Amino acid sequence: MPKYVIEREIPDAGKLTTEQLKAISQASCGVLLKMGSEIQWVHSYVTDNKIYCVYNAPNEEMIMEHAKQGGFPANSISKVSVVIDPVTAE
Repeated sequence: MPKYVIEREIPDAGKLTTEQLKAISQASCGVLLKMGSEIQWVHSYVTDNKIYCVYNAPNEEMIMEHAKQGGFPANSISKVSVVIDPVTAE
């Protein structure tokens, strides 16, 4: 299944409390449950003003639908071409 990186512009994202992050995560998981197993949230990285999310999904449209239903921004959606890591250098 294709992998996507979603950039969500959220001012002061890095200042969100544990409880706020939990609420956002619960909202996301609730939408995913309704959408079915075709779309999966892998993990996210929280920075000062953005959250970068990694998802598996059949297409970009499904990512956009998740964002719409959850009320989350999806400012940029990029399909991952290949994943590299230190083993790639060997």
